[in-house]
Amino acid sequence: MRKSGPVEKSFFFFLAPKKGVKAVAASKKKEVNVNPLFEKRPKQFGIGGAIPPKRDLTRFVKWPKVVQIQRRRRILKQRLKVPPAVNQFTKTVDKNLATQLFKLLLKYRPEDRAAKKQRLLQRAQAEAEGKTVETKKPIVVKYGLNHVTYLIEQNKAQLVVIAHDVDPIELVVWLPALCRKMEIPYCIVKGKSRLGAIVHKKTASVLCLTTVKNEDKFDFSKIIEAIKANFNDKFDEVRKKWGGGIMGSKSQAKTKAKERLLAKEAAQRLN
Repeated sequence: MRKSGPVEKSFFFFLAPKKGVKAVAASKKKEVNVNPLFEKRPKQFGIGGAIPPKRDLTRFVKWPKVVQIQRRRRILKQRLKVPPAVNQFTKTVDKNLATQLFKLLLKYRPEDRAAKKQRLLQRAQAEAEGKTVETKKPIVVKYGLNHVTYLIEQNKAQLVVIAHDVDPIELVVWLPALCRKMEIPYCIVKGKSRLGAIVHKKTASVLCLTTVKNEDKFDFSKIIEAIKANFNDKFDEVRKKWGGGIMGSKSQAKTKAKERLLAKEAAQRLN
């Protein structure tokens, strides 16, 4: 390699400063008054150190298989074409009407096991003492798919409440058509677990009321009127409406881009 001479060295050392650039003087550090009583101790988040702050780990959770299946099923129902008989279960009672309905249903809860045991015990004691026991049939909510179907066919049911998330849906998919044929008011509500809670069960597919007390007849008639307007009277409209066919955001963006391109080409041809 060729060694640089004294002229070349001087060239590197005595370059002219660039125009418009001012020499910046070393700024003096500001002195901050630190209270000696409060010593700064930064947290160490290593092993055996401070507990790290809570983070949202939803993305990293391995969800149970049941939850994964529920989510995939929901997406599939959005993507695929859903026939009207199944799609009608996506249209449920609005919140205000559902609140009134469940408030009424709670008044007619059937007795649980403990209450039944106590009643039978008191009845047995009364019979042992030779007293006459009045066995008046209570007015309660009826449940059980076969039992409710029988009540509908006998035209004894006055209101039928169906859950929207029954699995498999084929268990109740024919109930709205039967209710309309028998001219019985029916409605679809969210949550088979909510229906189950009324009758002391985990879940219930369908509930039914055969009669109500005199003091509740006015409220019951109002609820029936609203339910008929939302479900029975709209049956012909609902049975023609297909559901699903909603693609994801990426597919929708691609489709819109293709439509824009085709529209642009069509405009160019016209010009």
